[in-house]
Amino acid sequence: MARQFNIPEFYRSPIITRVKQARQELDPKKRDLSPAVLDFGPVVVHLARHFGFCFGVENAIEIAYQTLDEHKGSRVFFLSEMIHNPDVNQDLESRGVRFLFTQSGDQLISWDELNADDIVVVPAFGTTLETQETLSERGIDAYTYNTTCPFVEKVWKRSAELGNASFSVVVHGKANHEETRATVSHSIRSAKTVVVRDVSEARILCEVIRGDRDAEDFARVFGAKCSEDFDPVTDLVRVGVVNQTTMLATETHKISLLIRGALVDRYGEDDIAEHFADTSDTLCYATNENQNATYSLVKSGADLALVVGGYNSSNTSHIVELCEQKMPTYFVKNADEILSAAEIRHYDLGRRVVTETRDWLPEKKPVAVALTCGASCPDAVVEGVLLRLLSFFPNAAPIDQALDSYPLNEIEGATG
Repeated sequence: MARQFNIPEFYRSPIITRVKQARQELDPKKRDLSPAVLDFGPVVVHLARHFGFCFGVENAIEIAYQTLDEHKGSRVFFLSEMIHNPDVNQDLESRGVRFLFTQSGDQLISWDELNADDIVVVPAFGTTLETQETLSERGIDAYTYNTTCPFVEKVWKRSAELGNASFSVVVHGKANHEETRATVSHSIRSAKTVVVRDVSEARILCEVIRGDRDAEDFARVFGAKCSEDFDPVTDLVRVGVVNQTTMLATETHKISLLIRGALVDRYGEDDIAEHFADTSDTLCYATNENQNATYSLVKSGADLALVVGGYNSSNTSHIVELCEQKMPTYFVKNADEILSAAEIRHYDLGRRVVTETRDWLPEKKPVAVALTCGASCPDAVVEGVLLRLLSFFPNAAPIDQALDSYPLNEIEGATG
């Protein structure tokens, strides 16, 4: 049985829980990725098969709130946002939590303001070894209050194994993301390391591996994103690929195949095991499940998508990207962003700005709306968006009626 975490009740949703539990009971092996289709009459909601808090996020939230309960009266700091969700972080701040760093690594509170009696909590993304050492030097325990996701730590362990086997590590990630900075910090202790942002950069790295680009070309693209003294001539002979766990799993897989192909071109298929390490076991299961459910969601025939989550959430942004390929998509942090049936405030990923769009909700009846969220978004926030949407349809069927009429017994693959 999966571990049950102690999550504050205000993050839960009776509506979402009811659908998720029904799906789990009828499809425990998760063979069916089709969305739950909830028919409210004038509006039909396609609710993704997988979304919301993952194992790592639930683990982090349990530790965070338990720490606050056990240390009332103590000063509690988080290195940075525990997870990338504004509702969660605002609640923590309302309880007295202060953040030491911004998401991009800018220091908000000087180390000199801390003392050995303070509690410092490591966020779900983990942190750098340098930061842990700084805390230890100041007499602050850097490990007891540690919410680092176990799947992030798995990537660190695999990176160390690669380094100990004389492989260099290619990290598929965003160089400035907290998780990638932490992964690189751990990786460079045992392995030469370089960060690759996307397939485009991977192709450049492959040209370096094949010898079609020189060290100067490598330095121009990766000079600020690799370990000190990284030599592309000698350090790209034996390679393993790990990932920032919130990236698109399909993209990590494609990058791995490209690099493996370049190494085959350079050294031959017969000797590829000496040059390329299989690291597919480092992909985060939750990220993979959510993304696969999104692929199915966008095929369901919805007229538009609402994707809920923090605007600085990497895993949520990738879900938005997948939805945008098929339908008008609105990235909202919570229900407050849905201003009316005529106007919505949302985050534009391409321009990286919050904008407002009019006439976002089609006048057709029924209108089909795909609804999902990122791994750091509480179910209660998704429920709020659902209820806000339904408020625009006064003739919509009651929640219980729509849930009761949902044909759960007809889910494909729901045989266990």
